[in-house]
Amino acid sequence: MCDPLRPSSMLAVILLTAGLSWAQLDNRINPAPNRKPGEGEGPFARLVIRGVTVIDGTGAQPRGPMDIVVEKNRIVEVRSVGVPHVPIDEKGRPPKGTKELDATGMYLMPGFVDLHTHTGGAPKAPEAEYVYKLWMAHGVTTVRGVPSGPMDWTLHERERSARNEIVAPRMYSYFVPFTGEGWKSPPVITPGTAREWVRWAKQKGIDGIKLFGDDPEIEAAVLDEGKKLGLGSTAHLSQTYVVRFNARDAVGMGLGTVTHYYGLFEALLRDRSLPALPADQNYNDDQMRWSAYGRSWEQIYPRGSKQWNELLQFFLDHHTVLDPTMSAYVALRDRMRAGTAEWLEKYALPSMWAYSEPNRTNHATWFYDWTSEDEYHWKNFFRVWMSFVKDYNDMGGRVTCGTDSFSIWSFYGFSYIEEMELLREAGLSPLEIIRSATLYPAQALVEPQGKPIEFGLIRPGLLADMVIVDQNPLANLKVLYGTGAMRLNDQTGKVERIGGVKYTIKDGIIYDAKKLLADVAAMVQKQKATMKESEAIGPGSIR
Repeated sequence: MCDPLRPSSMLAVILLTAGLSWAQLDNRINPAPNRKPGEGEGPFARLVIRGVTVIDGTGAQPRGPMDIVVEKNRIVEVRSVGVPHVPIDEKGRPPKGTKELDATGMYLMPGFVDLHTHTGGAPKAPEAEYVYKLWMAHGVTTVRGVPSGPMDWTLHERERSARNEIVAPRMYSYFVPFTGEGWKSPPVITPGTAREWVRWAKQKGIDGIKLFGDDPEIEAAVLDEGKKLGLGSTAHLSQTYVVRFNARDAVGMGLGTVTHYYGLFEALLRDRSLPALPADQNYNDDQMRWSAYGRSWEQIYPRGSKQWNELLQFFLDHHTVLDPTMSAYVALRDRMRAGTAEWLEKYALPSMWAYSEPNRTNHATWFYDWTSEDEYHWKNFFRVWMSFVKDYNDMGGRVTCGTDSFSIWSFYGFSYIEEMELLREAGLSPLEIIRSATLYPAQALVEPQGKPIEFGLIRPGLLADMVIVDQNPLANLKVLYGTGAMRLNDQTGKVERIGGVKYTIKDGIIYDAKKLLADVAAMVQKQKATMKESEAIGPGSIR
């Protein structure tokens, strides 16, 4: 969603920071503070998680009860210790650990991976701590920043997270070509310049490249050089360039991940070579931009057609990853619902409310005249888009979970679970969705580097990144939201909240997810007390 060509966008702010000092960068997005005492327990010489039901990330059936042994930051044993509803024979269990975690009746999954993230998202950018804790509270233990922030800042935060000096997911850092502190682009960009930037950025330590908007010969050089150097790739194919370089073109040149939907429908246009647009169309008018794009579902070859199936097969042949980030666009089909989600009042900063209200200059805040006709077209757009995602999944293609928070109420952490629900709406099964949240994105991150996965599955030898919830997520994905799910308690006659991630484990360190959310809520209250206009904003406000 974030658009580096618009001066008000978060990513534009990031790009403008090239060449600033560390102090100036810190004023844009404050780094996370060091972990405090009581923020996470561990790692332990020997952690034993007892009696849990394991959803291992492969798509295999859940198994339990299981005992899992972790030594420091690695899983060393995954042992079946019985069958359901039968007392466990204690003689068959692993020896006692230095830390015991009773997870009887709970469900354990690999840590979730978000393949499309940014830290910040408004002129008054949230503290990094705020963003990281929302991710971790929802079980997200790995993120791919595209980018997370300025290059030097991001790489520094990545290393701090790797050392567990901060409460944060592990980080992979992707950057848009020709950005980064210290890089000076010549007035004219050539394929040679593109290759030079890739080599320079690789030396800086980046993990991959995010294409956005350049001419095809430039993008081809970036992808080719990046592949030689073991860098991953993803692309937001800007609508100002996608007419020359659609998703099929990009994949043919070596693109690894197609994110969002940009370039996808352009590769399926029927009876035309360019999308149909009104005569007064202007890309710089955000509402006009998305209103027009929502009508493209009527302009493409239909599901099941030769052209539709050929594109799917082309992606599959090239091992393409589809990372739809549907949650970033869900407000387009129901603005009222997105802007009044139940978690916003407690966990959204007032500065985020202020930024997100209808505004002609802030990126992705264009709902100044959003109509039922616009929502009608976007509901149909989602229907067609979801059917493409479903068909690709069914033929063995990899579909992953990504979010692109924060824009149009796609909200850190919560939007990750919403993305799962949207994949369920598309027709993927809950087990397939967990695989799309764990194994598949883990593979997408390490395969360009020629390495095996170190997370994404519950297996001996892999890193101890795990999510534990006290309800069955396969029966109800809503139990993964920080706000949990509502259920009527027939014994008391009262509505209660159930679920919410109980523990997020990263590198063998156990985090209380509810405490992380409480920390976020306290940050919101602190800003409300210091931001004078905070009383005039909130759910349903019209300023």
